[in-house]
Amino acid sequence: MPAEADRLRRTPLQEIFWTRTSLLLTVLVVVAGLSLWISSKMDPGAGKTLLTSLGTGTLISAVVGFGQTLITATASQRAMVTPVIEESRRALEALSAEYRSLNKEFFPTHVFEATTEPDPMFNRILTEDLDVTRHYFFRGFSGRHAAARLLLSRTERELRVVIADPRDEGAISGRARYLLRSEEAGMDYETIQARLDDEISIGLVGLFLARVRCSLVDITVVADPPLDRLEVFDESVWVTLYSDIRGATTLYPRTLRFSEGSFLYNKERSEFLRVSQSRSGRHFRISATTTRADFLALYEKITGSPLSEENFLELEGKFHAFRKEFTKLAELNP
Repeated sequence: MPAEADRLRRTPLQEIFWTRTSLLLTVLVVVAGLSLWISSKMDPGAGKTLLTSLGTGTLISAVVGFGQTLITATASQRAMVTPVIEESRRALEALSAEYRSLNKEFFPTHVFEATTEPDPMFNRILTEDLDVTRHYFFRGFSGRHAAARLLLSRTERELRVVIADPRDEGAISGRARYLLRSEEAGMDYETIQARLDDEISIGLVGLFLARVRCSLVDITVVADPPLDRLEVFDESVWVTLYSDIRGATTLYPRTLRFSEGSFLYNKERSEFLRVSQSRSGRHFRISATTTRADFLALYEKITGSPLSEENFLELEGKFHAFRKEFTKLAELNP
């Protein structure tokens, strides 16, 4: 391929000296030079005149032939070589555009490997996506992180969350099994389940507190939530792979970011809207006008357990403690 490209890039002058024509021109020049040199050494006469005429005619033929060859090579390059180069360039541009389209369609723009500590770059890029988003979709276990991120923002947006149904034991078992693999030996299932129940309660209180940053908080609770966490923004979608067995022993699993317009973005957004608008799901709404008394009644509908004023204050304190710790670990400005 490089040799072919070098041949295509030759100039008309180079073409002359790298073809059979160059041999003929060289012979003519040599004959003309020898004839004129020999004639200059001879006495006047028929021989001198003959050699002079031969040298002069041969030299003129060489010059005329050189000019004709140069013109022919230029015309040939314009007629055959240049169109091939242009066609090759257009084909390469089309191929590059197709590869770029495939990359955008199926390949993530960012890949964050599983870690035991929060990745500041991960949280920084995700926060940048959130800052330019008007519709924030979150599918996870409790919604604590979504509420914490919203309270760090100053922009109003619509929030839709899909979380585990606290009234269904099966909704918690998947996350509990994942945590058992990453916990130290000796941790039992009941302890983790109690912690997860507490996280759901803290998340609900956090979503209520985050209503001041939202025009609407739409909550859907499902009995069989997917293990992977999903965050959909206006320009990207983030998938956190709790189902990835390679990161089963780490606290923060592998996460992929896909851009708007990709196959994963359109697929996950459509699936999220299907679930959040399904008639079979349990849906609840919180707005800026929702009072604490309204929320206490809503909390009982979601969890099946009443929430006293004292317990609300306790959960509110736990959420703020979580938010401060998360902000510090993720290196996000409060």
